[in-house]
Amino acid sequence: MFSLGKILVAAAAALMPAVLPAQGLDVTAEWRARTEAAGPADTLGCDTAGLAPEPAWPLNVRQRLDRLAASPMFETSQVGLMVYDLTADSVLYSLNERQRLRPASTMKLLTAIAAIDRLGGSYLFRTSLRYTGEVNGGTLSGDVYLVGGFDPHFNSDDMSAFVEAVRDMGVDTIRGRIVADRSMKDADRYGEGWCWDDDNPVLSPLLVSKRDRFAERFLSKLRDAGVVVEADTAAGRVPAEAYEVCTRTHTLDQVLMPMMKESDNLCAEAMFYQLGASTGAHPATARRSREVVRQLISKVGLSPADYRIADGSGLSLYNYVSAELEVRLLRYAYRNSNVYSHLMPSLPVAGEDGTLARRMRGTLAAGNVRAKTGSVAAVSSLAGYCTAANGHVLCFAIINQGVRRGSEGRAFQDSVCAALCRP
Repeated sequence: MFSLGKILVAAAAALMPAVLPAQGLDVTAEWRARTEAAGPADTLGCDTAGLAPEPAWPLNVRQRLDRLAASPMFETSQVGLMVYDLTADSVLYSLNERQRLRPASTMKLLTAIAAIDRLGGSYLFRTSLRYTGEVNGGTLSGDVYLVGGFDPHFNSDDMSAFVEAVRDMGVDTIRGRIVADRSMKDADRYGEGWCWDDDNPVLSPLLVSKRDRFAERFLSKLRDAGVVVEADTAAGRVPAEAYEVCTRTHTLDQVLMPMMKESDNLCAEAMFYQLGASTGAHPATARRSREVVRQLISKVGLSPADYRIADGSGLSLYNYVSAELEVRLLRYAYRNSNVYSHLMPSLPVAGEDGTLARRMRGTLAAGNVRAKTGSVAAVSSLAGYCTAANGHVLCFAIINQGVRRGSEGRAFQDSVCAALCRP
């Protein structure tokens, strides 16, 4: 049972949002003290309708978020939070929204939106097989080139198609070199600011089944198919006069789906380096990729100098963004149908799939919230979209930093989403 003192505090708390700023900005020390005194039931955003009626939407939402923001967890950790009402075209709530924090894998939102915007939804990731020389009597006298385009989905079936294409030429013997062309990107195998003990993907533009053993696998497959290979392997760049034998492709959406649903870091970095390549840089570099992301930041009305973009996946400890920036990009995507139509299906759905499959079940956020998750040591984040009970479409960004356990950040984020979706 609630004590009389707690009932009075809760009743006073229910009236507080009426005098808060319109955007639900910083919680005062007095409000924090009163909310904490009311006990865990209120700080977790539980329904207190039996104690005092909630005001109408959106003040009731701001009241709930204020209670959550007054949690004791923020005595030892930070949060950047912003909610934007896309239907009303106005800020619904913001707290520390401009603080620069590490985004973890919500960095993939920046990469995805920049890539769809820059490359277009019909963009293809390509890996090509080419050759120089001549084919006589079933023997290819010349070099075979394996040309990487940083396709993270190239797999054993694609490799079999390469071998079948060689056989279709009538070739049963190769005399020359097997040349791996990795010139699409620079030689950096890992991202700036990645931890040595993380499970980091190898940033090679010539991968098969996500492993950097392309030439060896190609040779093995050729021999399994009965092709005699009298050739050495080498690294080099395909000449302009080389003949194309076979090109395998995967669509932007095929890469985007695991990148966002499952938070696949290799897919994110492959997407990131396509941005650098789109500038005409050969090899593509992280620096040129960052320039494209910065151009988008300028396009949405913020200053790129206020942020630090290190990689495309969020693995780097050097990334620093803000909740405001993520919301600004989510707003841009929502208003741009060419971007939104590709981004929205790729986002995990709360309680249903991807990295949100087990979260928010049993709440009105389940099946409603579509958002990108993020998690690295001491950082937990969530950013995406939901629909409020009044039908308004919202976008939001939540970045928890300095949390001792990721579960603390996830619980806070789930409570925020539940608060946004409740009537």
